[in-house]
Amino acid sequence: MEGRAAAALDCAQALAELQSFGAIIDVRSQSEFAEDHIPGAVNYPVLDDAERALIGTLHKQDSAFAARKRGAALVARNIAAHLDTAFFDRPRDWRPLVYCWRGGQRSGAMTHVLGRVGWHARQLDGGYRAYRRAVLAALESLPLALDFRVICGTTGSGKSRLLRCLRAAGAQVLDLEAIAQHRGSVLGDLPASPQPSQKWFESQLWDALRQLDAARPVFVESESRKIGSVHLPQALIGRIRAAPCLVIDLPLHERVRLLRQEYAHFELNAAALGMQLDCLTALHGHERISQWKALASAGHWDEMVERLLVEHYDPAYLRSIQRNFRQVDSALRVGAQSADEADFNRVAQSLTATTR
Repeated sequence: MEGRAAAALDCAQALAELQSFGAIIDVRSQSEFAEDHIPGAVNYPVLDDAERALIGTLHKQDSAFAARKRGAALVARNIAAHLDTAFFDRPRDWRPLVYCWRGGQRSGAMTHVLGRVGWHARQLDGGYRAYRRAVLAALESLPLALDFRVICGTTGSGKSRLLRCLRAAGAQVLDLEAIAQHRGSVLGDLPASPQPSQKWFESQLWDALRQLDAARPVFVESESRKIGSVHLPQALIGRIRAAPCLVIDLPLHERVRLLRQEYAHFELNAAALGMQLDCLTALHGHERISQWKALASAGHWDEMVERLLVEHYDPAYLRSIQRNFRQVDSALRVGAQSADEADFNRVAQSLTATTR
């Protein structure tokens, strides 16, 4: 090991070769890692959040030298702890990629020590900042090469269910709501799954896009610019909205059944539902919102869901789809007789057979 010049690896090359590394090691603090990181990376901090704050305070109140001296001691202890635990059983030919915020001292220290042990460690040149720039650039270019097929349909028609069945049938799928951890409407929060940060959403989206085959169609759901709290890159939403569409039709009573299956958590917590419905007061007024809440409180779920569809979701969908998706008027229409998985599997298999 002859120092950083021998260990540093250009960001573009490293990202193209991610699968070849035995591990991707993020040595930043826990909070930095939680906000965003390279997909597949594991977090082995050389300074944790409290230690970073301590060093920053020492730098301001004493001197840069005092901060470096104290920081070096902490980094050495933390790297030693990782060597004694997480890295202890790694084989001789292990080849990790190591990065920190900007490819500086934190990742340099880890890479140097791992190299001295005898492992083929490489430091990501430019660190997370270089990675982040590469992701943003790729999110503007990758969608332009893809052949999207947009699944449209009123709320409850089973667009997400069809995507899952298409994936199972061997089709290429980009499931934006799964990445965003949100179903894309005012009631779309997933109670056990908080949404990712915008940066982590973009990292996962980049990872999904880069693995798609541009020679094959990619099925994607019609989406708004925002899915919950995260927003889609401009190039992606533009490409999707210009793509050919297909519309999934499902009878109204089956849409109600499907929605009750997928939003069953609200039937266990009518108060939480009421709080979300309050967000629609400006559109529908207090009287209608109160009527919806009363139906939920009385357990008249089929009637409440049907009214919510007919009075809110369907009109909003029709306005949005006509305004935003250029090819919807010439869309292929496919129908499922019921919300059963078997019916959606049949639709998916038919679509997959005709789009290969």
